[in-house]
Amino acid sequence: MANTKSPWDDDETTGSSGYETQGEKVVKFKKIVKPKPPKVNISPLTWVVIVVVLWALTGFYQVQTNENGVVLRFGKYVDTTEPGLHYHLPYPIEEVYKVSMTQERSINLGVNDGSYTRNYRDNSFTETHMLTGDENIVDINLTIVWRIKNAKDFLFNMREPEQTVRVAAQSVLREIVGQSQMMPIISGDRGKVEDDTKAELQRVLDDFGSGVEIVRVKLQKADPPQQVVDAFNEVQRAKADMERFKNEAEAYRNEVVPNARGQASQILQSAEAYNQAVVNKATGEADRFNSVYKAYQKGKDVTVRRLYLETMEEVLKKSDRVIIDPSSKGGNVLPILPIDSSKNKFLPFEQNRTTMPLNTAK
Repeated sequence: MANTKSPWDDDETTGSSGYETQGEKVVKFKKIVKPKPPKVNISPLTWVVIVVVLWALTGFYQVQTNENGVVLRFGKYVDTTEPGLHYHLPYPIEEVYKVSMTQERSINLGVNDGSYTRNYRDNSFTETHMLTGDENIVDINLTIVWRIKNAKDFLFNMREPEQTVRVAAQSVLREIVGQSQMMPIISGDRGKVEDDTKAELQRVLDDFGSGVEIVRVKLQKADPPQQVVDAFNEVQRAKADMERFKNEAEAYRNEVVPNARGQASQILQSAEAYNQAVVNKATGEADRFNSVYKAYQKGKDVTVRRLYLETMEEVLKKSDRVIIDPSSKGGNVLPILPIDSSKNKFLPFEQNRTTMPLNTAK
């Protein structure tokens, strides 16, 4: 049977007094119920293994969806990893540089911050002033948006990528502007300058192996220098007036020319109608003459007398004289004055009497 003696009970082996104090019993109880911790012995090899495992676990890395990982082994390029979970040999054997592939970066050319001012005599011209193909000066502000398309080339082929893009953009822009006229750049043909600059800048950066892609090029400002802007505005106003006068002249021409053409067409049609009438009349007269000639051939005396009578009728009906045939019966002729005719003149009867023999015609 187990010994269930309480530590608070009296013990026969106690001191000479035969009992223990309350404090002595508590100390004795704690010694009985408190377990002793076990002694753990870890060898140095185990510690080495633990350290090695923890060091090996540091080789895991995560590449985000918008990134590429560039793995270097003792500083030399090894591989480019896509988004996802990957592993590389722990540092310092291998290390990874994560490069954002979708982030768009921008460079502004033409912002006069003083960093690109040349030592001109009056310090008024900057790198933004460029010479055009027609020997004019234009002040240009340009924004270039670019991103990384090859992480390896971006990290190892250029020491200062942003500075390289800036300098290359300045060089290309000066070349494009130097081959262009001033007016198309200022007045609105900026799309061609932007497209040409983007294409040429991309070609130059590809030749450098920069690993940079030019997303877009935007021409923010293209103005003449401040010193000549007033004169330039005067020229622009003069050209605007020229265009206005030209448009007004064109409108007047569009109004006058159709009217003139209409009048010319009307005159031509009238002349054509007159020509047709004259030809038709001449043709009719010729046909009439031919018919008379045929009648004359058939009866000469009759035709001659008929013609004579018709001719005399046409002549005498227009005359204001009275002709009396002396061979006619009755010699008493009463003169009549036509009062309603202002053309007829009143003459004595003796003066109006004219005798003309009718049988003289042969």
